[in-house]
Amino acid sequence: MKSLIIKDVYNILHNMKSLFLMLFVFLFLILPKGGAAAYAITCCILCAMMIVTTFSFDENAKWEKYAMVMPVSRKDLVMSKFVVLLFFCIFGMVFGGILGIAGSTIMGKFHIFSLTEWLELLCVCLAGMVISFFLGSMVIPLLFRFGAEKARALMLAAFLLPVLLCSGLYFLLRSLGVILTDTVILTLICASPLVLILWTAVMYRISLRIFKNTEF
Repeated sequence: MKSLIIKDVYNILHNMKSLFLMLFVFLFLILPKGGAAAYAITCCILCAMMIVTTFSFDENAKWEKYAMVMPVSRKDLVMSKFVVLLFFCIFGMVFGGILGIAGSTIMGKFHIFSLTEWLELLCVCLAGMVISFFLGSMVIPLLFRFGAEKARALMLAAFLLPVLLCSGLYFLLRSLGVILTDTVILTLICASPLVLILWTAVMYRISLRIFKNTEF
């Protein structure tokens, strides 16, 4: 599986000019108003979407058909996509955090000696990574099922669905008189890794089943 991960990471890193261009454009668009936190989340999501690029490379090179005659299991191939997704989510979090802090400090919006601001930004960066991995892992089954080109059209719906569900849940809690206090929010943040692991396991199973039923 290591070779599969290296292949995908190398292909993306070899074609990072467009991604870096987008990240720097969003730096000037988001940082002045949204600050380091908003920029870090944006970087996480943009980097997570690079998983689509790995599928595009595979389709153009007919990689999956070639991989099936090699000593590569379908489980490893599917798992490698989730590992690559995690790698780029972490990359987006670190890249966005560093540039966000640097830019916000220059503009006077981030106080580098404030422990509170550091903790808040760290929580936001981790939340951004969780959100981006959650969304990215939801796209992977679509990519296995429909391919990179067709899946692009379904990505918007895949992203809007959890947003609508979370918004509906928020308004439902408000209507029931449940107030999202700092304690409740902290509890949700602490529970998010467990939820993410369960969610990833489900997406992996779905992706593996789709890929096993794919004929080459």
